Amino acid sequence: MNEPRFTAGLNIAMKIPKAQYDATVAFYRDTLGFDVNEDDVSYAPTVSRTHSVRFGPNTLWLDCVDNYSQPDLWLQLHTDDLDAATDELARIGIRPCDEVEPLEDPETRTHWIKNPAGVIHLLAETT
Repeated sequence: MNEPRFTAGLNIAMKIPKAQYDATVAFYRDTLGFDVNEDDVSYAPTVSRTHSVRFGPNTLWLDCVDNYSQPDLWLQLHTDDLDAATDELARIGIRPCDEVEPLEDPETRTHWIKNPAGVIHLLAETT
């Protein structure tokens, strides 16, 4: 079996309760002066609004989630072999949790996982 390689992705998603969303967008746009753009959310059924923020080499996604009571941070990982990576992670008790948010395209080679602290990561295969 191949040993999977993991690399950090460029996307970070901050899931924000509706009551805190506008103030959070204003913080990045007005207080910090970052370039903030509203984007389409039709692909994400659990997100009611989203804004993208250039955050150094990363994109920080500010996602409004109407039923959240506190913010949550989601990260992105890449692997060269999703099957081997999933097997390797399962050996230490990390299993896919794809139910957290439906994926846009069920044919994509991705899984949602949680690290031991419960932080969600999108694990995507890249070739």
